[in-house]
Amino acid sequence: MGEVELIIVISILLLIAPFISNLLKLPIAVVEISMGAIVGSMGLFHDSHLFTLLAEVGFLYLMFLAGMEVNLKELIKIDKKIFLLGGIFIFLLYLLTLIFIMALGLSKIFIVILPMLSVGLIVSVQKEVGKTEWINFAMTIGVIGELVSILVLTLISGIFKLGIGPALYKSIFTLFLLIGILIAGFYLIKTLFWWFPTIRHYMMPDDDKYNQDIRISFALFFIMISIMLYLHLDVVLGAFVAGMFITSFFEHNIELEHKLAPFGFGFLITIFFIHVGSSFNLKYLFDIEVLKTSSIIIMLMFFIRLLSSLVFIKILNKKELLLFSLSLCMPLTLLIATATLAYQAKSIDLMHYNSFILSAILEVLISMVGIKIIKR
Repeated sequence: MGEVELIIVISILLLIAPFISNLLKLPIAVVEISMGAIVGSMGLFHDSHLFTLLAEVGFLYLMFLAGMEVNLKELIKIDKKIFLLGGIFIFLLYLLTLIFIMALGLSKIFIVILPMLSVGLIVSVQKEVGKTEWINFAMTIGVIGELVSILVLTLISGIFKLGIGPALYKSIFTLFLLIGILIAGFYLIKTLFWWFPTIRHYMMPDDDKYNQDIRISFALFFIMISIMLYLHLDVVLGAFVAGMFITSFFEHNIELEHKLAPFGFGFLITIFFIHVGSSFNLKYLFDIEVLKTSSIIIMLMFFIRLLSSLVFIKILNKKELLLFSLSLCMPLTLLIATATLAYQAKSIDLMHYNSFILSAILEVLISMVGIKIIKR
């Protein structure tokens, strides 16, 4: 198949995905991954640098939009008790993961995979069930957990690329130095905008005939990615931080996210999900080892979240704890990203890679359906 045929196939999938999603009442990300797997298994995809490049940019754009869900100003205002309980919850996730891994003799990559948290699909849940106490709570804890997960993913990426040694230690030092600079930069810009509030309106005016808000967003997006490439750090962190800074300092532009999201979810991010699906061969649906490993991943992910959520027993009732745990069982993009990095670094075999991809898809289905049933 040539490039022209590949573009036509991808275009058709971009077009029909929303209709299938509405017809089957499934999250569109699951539909896109599934379509990619079906079409890929039919041999309609081939290795293409352009396809891979667009998929990588799509993933980074998804992390950029995920970062825009985090307002640093609001994050530092979180009640100290909630913040402390959130920290204990995340600590318990990693502790329980370590215990289960040692007890079951699982691969070390599970230490990264099982405690992973992401708020991306919680937004989809919120659209389904509305703004309730437990979903708002899940968003708050999910944001803290996603920040931790992004940092862990960055460290793991460094280990995969550099190995354990002086180069890795230098990379870790650079990472924490960069975090320190970003924190200092956050307070510096916050102070600057406090003294001169008109600057933000000058940079992103209400009467924006040149789309300055979009230009600034993309400029910051690519600048942060370039900085990460120059420092040999994972570019995922750069994309996420760029999104956070945009939301935190230009919150007056409430339409910005609505302008940026359609380009991602209608094009780049869709290509990323299709590309992920194309790497999953449907024959593994009948592989006993893949199904067994996927089942273990899904059960452990839910179980450790349910056990850890007991720290909120005085805040949420039993039903809300169950819903809270299910809503945090969908780290779709981060799980896929970690699995892809691990497989490219040859830290996991093809069986485990496909198990992680299948788990990522099934977790979304099970969690979404489970939440709907419990709510009814």
